[in-house]
Amino acid sequence: MNKAITEGVVFLPTPFANGLDVWSSQNGRPGDDTYQAAANAAYVPADQDFGGCLEMQKSQSTQKLRYMGETPLLPGCYIRVRARIKAISGNLPNVRIAGYPAQANGTQVSGLSVNGPSVTLTSYGEVVELAAIIGPGNRTGVDMVWGTEPVFAHLGLDLTGSNGGVVRIDDLVFEDITHVFLADMLASVDVRDYGALGDGTTNDSAAFEAADDAADGREIVVSEGTYRLASTVTINSRIRFEGKVTMPDTAILSLTRNFDLGTYIDAFGSEELAFRKAFQALLNNADHESLDLGGRRISISGPIDMQAAVNNKDSYAQRRHIANGQFYAEGTSVWDPDVTTSQATYSSSNDGRLTNVTNIANIPVGAHITGNGVGREIYVRSKNVSAGEITLSQPLGAATGTQTFTFTRYKYMLDFSGFEQLISMSFSDVEFQCNNKASGVMLAKTGNVFQVRDCYFTRPKHRGITSIGYGCQGMLVDRCQFISSEGGTPAQDRISIAISANANDVKIRNNRASQFRHFCILSGSNTVVSGNHFFQGDGQPNGVRLAGLVLTLKSCNATIVGNYVDNCFIEWTNERDVDPDFTGGFGFSGLSITNNVFLCGDLIPSFAWIVLKPYGTNHVINGLNVTGNLFRCVDGNIDRCEKVDTTHADMNYGGMKKVYFANNTFNNVEYRTENPAVVTHDQNTAAATWQVSGAEVLAFGGEARRVDALVATEKITNASNVAQWGAPYVKGGQGPNNNRVDIFWESAVKGKVNVTMRMDV
Repeated sequence: MNKAITEGVVFLPTPFANGLDVWSSQNGRPGDDTYQAAANAAYVPADQDFGGCLEMQKSQSTQKLRYMGETPLLPGCYIRVRARIKAISGNLPNVRIAGYPAQANGTQVSGLSVNGPSVTLTSYGEVVELAAIIGPGNRTGVDMVWGTEPVFAHLGLDLTGSNGGVVRIDDLVFEDITHVFLADMLASVDVRDYGALGDGTTNDSAAFEAADDAADGREIVVSEGTYRLASTVTINSRIRFEGKVTMPDTAILSLTRNFDLGTYIDAFGSEELAFRKAFQALLNNADHESLDLGGRRISISGPIDMQAAVNNKDSYAQRRHIANGQFYAEGTSVWDPDVTTSQATYSSSNDGRLTNVTNIANIPVGAHITGNGVGREIYVRSKNVSAGEITLSQPLGAATGTQTFTFTRYKYMLDFSGFEQLISMSFSDVEFQCNNKASGVMLAKTGNVFQVRDCYFTRPKHRGITSIGYGCQGMLVDRCQFISSEGGTPAQDRISIAISANANDVKIRNNRASQFRHFCILSGSNTVVSGNHFFQGDGQPNGVRLAGLVLTLKSCNATIVGNYVDNCFIEWTNERDVDPDFTGGFGFSGLSITNNVFLCGDLIPSFAWIVLKPYGTNHVINGLNVTGNLFRCVDGNIDRCEKVDTTHADMNYGGMKKVYFANNTFNNVEYRTENPAVVTHDQNTAAATWQVSGAEVLAFGGEARRVDALVATEKITNASNVAQWGAPYVKGGQGPNNNRVDIFWESAVKGKVNVTMRMDV
C-alpha cells in the first residue's frame, strides 16, 4: 500500500531551492519563525555532495527544522523521514529526526515521543544519513508510535549538543512505507493491534481471540515477538506467524483455517513440539479431521508419547488421519531399550496375567517379555502395581510356574500405548525413518481399524508396528514398505520384526518387506495376508531361513493369497497355548494358502515353505487348502514344499481332515506334494498283493488313510501274460508308518495302475 499512489496523498516536502519560508525554526505552525532571511541559515545552490542544500549554524540548545506543510497521518499509514547531513565547521552537533503531532485544530497531541534516534556527527565533510519511522502501531522498527489521535504532523529534524557548529542539510524526504509492515492492510489484522505484547511473559490469549473476532475474513498476522498463550485458544480465521507462541502442555491451539504442520512449526518453532500440539488439536476439535504434514521432515529427539501429547484423553473413537511427511529419529542413547528383570508366576488357570511380580513398578507398559517357554511377541499390556499383576497381550505359552522374566521396552517414534482405546486412527504417505535407532509405531491397548497405507518404515532398530493388546482389531496395513537395517546380518542373527498383531480381522495387503527376522507374527483369526512380497535371504551358503509369516493361532481362519514368499516360510504354531497338547476342538484349522509364489535358493534340502510346528501332542489338521501356488528352488533342490517341525512334538497323522493340496507347480522340488495324491504303480512281477507307497507325495508325509480311485492304465495279466478281469480291493494305512496302500487281487497279477489316495478323511 502506498497512499501517494492509491489516493494521491502528497507527503514530500518542497525542496529548499523553492524558498526557506516554509521551513520553521519552531514547531512549523502558522506564525512560527522561519529560516527565510534568518541570520543563521542560507540556501547553498551548489554543494559537491548535495547539489542545492540548506546551510545552518546551530544557535539554540535544540535547533529545530520543521516543514510547515501539514503532512497527513492516515489510519494504518507509516511514514519514514530521511535526511542527509554533514558538518562543515565548528562544534560537532547531534542530529535526530523529529516532529510535531497535531490534532485537527493544530493542537499538539501530548504524551507522545516526538524524537527519533540521535546520531552524533564525528567529522567534517562526512555525509551522514539518518531516518526514523512514524506510525500508529507499536511495530518493530517504528521509532515514534503516535496511535490514531494525530491527524497531521510538521516533520523535520533537530540539532542538539554544543552550539556554534555549521552543517549542511540535503532536501528531506517523507515517504509512505506502509508496505514494509503489511502487504495488504485491508486483508490483515495484527494481534499487536488488539493488545498482544509479545514479550514472552504477558498472557496474550485474549488479544489473539480479539483479533480473531475482528478479522471478519481477513488474515491474522502474528508479528515478531514471543507470545505466551496461557489458556486454550481457537482461531477461526486464516493466520500467519512471524513471531512464536508458548503454551502450557494442557492448553490447546486450534487453527481451524490453517490446520497443517507448517503453520504449527511457524507458531512454535520446534518441529517436534509443533507436531505434538497439532496432534493435540486434532483430537480436540471437531473441525480437524486430518493433519497434513506438508511434506515436512520432523526430527524426533526421542519417543513421542502420543497420549501425553493430548493429555486430556485416554481414549478416542473418531476417525483421525495423519499424512504426507517424514518422522526422522535423531539422538543416540535416548532410543536405547529399557531392560528390567523380575521374578513372576504364571499359571494355566490365569493365562492372561503374571502374578506376584517383583519390581513391578520398574516394568513399563509395552515391554516385550522373554523367558523360558515364552512365545514370541508377548508384551505387557497393563499393570496393577498394588496387586503385583501384569496383564499380558497374549498367553505366554508353556511358561507355567515361577521364573525370572526379562522385560525389554523398545522405544517407538510414535507410541500410542498410553491410550486405553483408540479407534479409526490412520496414516498415509508417511515415512518413519528410524535410522537403526528407533522402532516405528506402538498401538493403543485396545481399539480397532488402525490403518497404515502407502507408508515407509525404514531401518527400524527392533520393530515396525507393534500391538501390545487389542488395538490392532481390524488393522489395515496396505501398500507399505518395510526396510530392515539388518540386510548384511545372517537371518538367524536378526532381531527386527516388521509387524505383530494379536486381534482378529487384520488385513496385511500389497506390502514389501526386506530382510527382517520375521515379516509378520499374527495371533488373531480371520486375517488376510494378500499381495505382499517379503524376503529374508542373507547370501550365506546353505543359509538358515526363518519364518516370514508366523500364525500362532491353531484355528486361524486365515487367507494367504497372491504373495511372493522369498527365502522364508509360513509357520503355523500353537506356541501360546498354556496346555499345548490337543484334547479336542478343531485343531489346526481354517487356513487357505492360494496362488502364491514361493522362492528359495542356496538352502539345505530340509528347508520347506509351509511348516507346521505343534507345541504339544496329538494335534491334527482340520481344514487346509494349498492350491495354485508356485514352489521354486534355485541353485539346487529341496526335498518338499511342506513339513512338520517336530522340535516339540509330531502331528497325529491318523486324525487329519479336510486337507486339500492340489494344482501347485514345483520347480527343483524333489517330491511334489498332493492330497489327494495320484500315485502311479508299475507292478512288473506277478503278485496277489501290490504295495503302493504314498510317503513321498502325500502332504506332510501323512498316512494313506483313504483311496478314492484305482485305475488300471495297462492290461492286468498273470505271469503268462493272460489278461485278468477280476476286480481288486484296497486297504490304506498299511506299513510301519501307515503311509502305504495295499491292493489285493484274486490271484497273482502284474500291470500298471494309478492310485488316488488321501492322507485325510
